[in-house]
Amino acid sequence: MQTLLVTGGAGFIGGNFVHQAVADGLRVVNLDKLTYAGNPETLAPLRDNPNHVFVHGDIGDRDLVSRLLRDHRPAAIVHFAAESHVDRSIDGPAAFVETNVVGTLALLECARDYWRELEGEARSGFRFLHVSTDEVYGSLGKSGKFTETTPYAPNSPYSASKAASDHLVRAFHHTYGLPVVTTNCSNNYGPYQFPEKLIPLVLHKAMVGEPLPVYGDGRNVRDWLYVGDHCAAIRRVLAAGRVGETYNVGGNAERENLTVVKTLCALLDAHQPLADGRAREELITFVPDRPGHDRRYAIDASKLEAELGWKPSESFETGMRRTVDWYLDHPTWVQHVLDGSYRLQRLGEGAAA
Repeated sequence: MQTLLVTGGAGFIGGNFVHQAVADGLRVVNLDKLTYAGNPETLAPLRDNPNHVFVHGDIGDRDLVSRLLRDHRPAAIVHFAAESHVDRSIDGPAAFVETNVVGTLALLECARDYWRELEGEARSGFRFLHVSTDEVYGSLGKSGKFTETTPYAPNSPYSASKAASDHLVRAFHHTYGLPVVTTNCSNNYGPYQFPEKLIPLVLHKAMVGEPLPVYGDGRNVRDWLYVGDHCAAIRRVLAAGRVGETYNVGGNAERENLTVVKTLCALLDAHQPLADGRAREELITFVPDRPGHDRRYAIDASKLEAELGWKPSESFETGMRRTVDWYLDHPTWVQHVLDGSYRLQRLGEGAAA
């Protein structure tokens, strides 16, 4: 049975990946620091599964990471662990540099040393897969899409920290020969997403009839990718991606933020109307924009489709329906998340850390 070391596997994308990998017969050693966005309840269905080993720890702990590699002998490292919310990076950039840059460096050094000790097929087959974001490319105009050769132009502390980690991964391949692959994805959505992000935030507020905050004029455009499709893409890149290459992963679903919010309102109105009969669109409230808010992202994922045969299975419409259904069917998970320190308040208005 193949073993993977997954970092950040109690988070949103990492948690979905872990569920998918274990269901498909892989063994996962799951290393997560359990910061605010790491939720053990996401992993509750795997609690008694012998093919899931959870380890509470930090990717920056070299002794711990080295021991996990030595004891479990993974065939690959899949690196999700990251501080990931732009608004939080505006208020406190230092944590993003510490985890996304310094932590990734520590993990890469451990991976390099482990890989050098491997022999034969274990050595030639080993991979370090780094999961990154389209935000490293900056902001697009009204036309065009990000490709794997788009120059980096990060505009937030978050995207700058991810760009730095991408460059470190590339450097470890070119300098030391470490067999790496990198994926840069568009905006994910789906089950188990922490409610500071747009879709779960709007869902939680809309369920109870609270105002729905939309930044600026709501015309910022993102390419929306269902998290299950993203996880499938990562698995495909892990299995067949070319060493040293980058693959963009997108959902072919560009939508303005305002359109996303209105879609959620319509789906909730159909499933669970408000007691007073109001349409939830009436709850939309425009608020001052985020500092430095990128206007448009769009991913060209044609390389991934042409080389590896991947394309998203969910459309924007089907993915959104699945997402709304999941949140309505899992009120306990939602409530326990909101019992913590985050209370759906706005973050990222430029305050000092």
